[in-house]
Amino acid sequence: MSTALVVAAPGTAASVQDRGRFGHRRIGVPWSGTLAPDLLAIANRLVGNADDAPGIECFSGGQAFTADGAAVRVAVAGPAELSIESGPLLRPAQPWRSLRLLPGETLRIHAVRDGRVVIVGVAGLDVPRVLGSASAHTRSGLGGGWLGAGKRIACAPAEARPEWRLDTPPAPSDAPIRVVAGPQAGHFTDAAWHTFLSTGYRVGQAADRMGIRLEGPALAHAGEACREIVSDAVIPGAIQVPGHGQPIVLLADAQTAGGYPKIACVISADLPRLATRRPGDTVRFARVTAADGERAARQAAAELDARLGRLVRLTAEGIDLAAIYPENG
Repeated sequence: MSTALVVAAPGTAASVQDRGRFGHRRIGVPWSGTLAPDLLAIANRLVGNADDAPGIECFSGGQAFTADGAAVRVAVAGPAELSIESGPLLRPAQPWRSLRLLPGETLRIHAVRDGRVVIVGVAGLDVPRVLGSASAHTRSGLGGGWLGAGKRIACAPAEARPEWRLDTPPAPSDAPIRVVAGPQAGHFTDAAWHTFLSTGYRVGQAADRMGIRLEGPALAHAGEACREIVSDAVIPGAIQVPGHGQPIVLLADAQTAGGYPKIACVISADLPRLATRRPGDTVRFARVTAADGERAARQAAAELDARLGRLVRLTAEGIDLAAIYPENG
């Protein structure tokens, strides 16, 4: 029997995602890809995959995955509450480290403590590529859709070897989300810009992989003619403002063109932090230059590289001796 990870419970929502499907927006194909690229890289590195290999993106908990056919190596990147079910026994498990699931054992994601997304890395995850990517565009079904109960996902059998743990998980941040002015920045009044940059906006219930609707003071357009535009290109991070004045932030599964004016665009370094916030969270914005955004992207990449360089190798029994010795000195 081939080795597979079986979806025992899909939870709130789960899908296979890699970094995205690039180079096809001109023909109407969205990027897709994970909302949390840093978590994807961490999860993959922990299980021995390439950093940009596909993983399973899980929303808000409730997911369960069972090893079938042989042992499967997995790692959950993100602030999740986990357990492993082995027959009648249930034992706690930790995120930010690799785990070897024996055949019949089930990894359960009970909850996500901060934000709404965690990534399950699976060693040797074997899924088909469409237009160069394994990412599922869940609205169209391109590359697959939401994972359902009973779905078998082929993967490599996990050999017996020491596990790995991330030494310094990323900490939550309440810093403002940085934006650059959008192509229709002039379609909004000075008062609208002041409101946008000085007021907290709440993430609404309408928040999925396509976008997030924000709730707060309406942003006034500069005139009736500025409420709509001839449809032009949009990208993830673009902040559209329809006639009612409530901003919409586009995310990975967003369409490729739209007719609402765009007041701003979230810089790439901060987009995952906004994309993974849960409904009810409050976010604030700060305006920066494009050069600032480029520097922030380079800094974020360097910080991720440094974090991945601090993985800790555990013993064959999965014990972290570096953590135990100081506590028993």
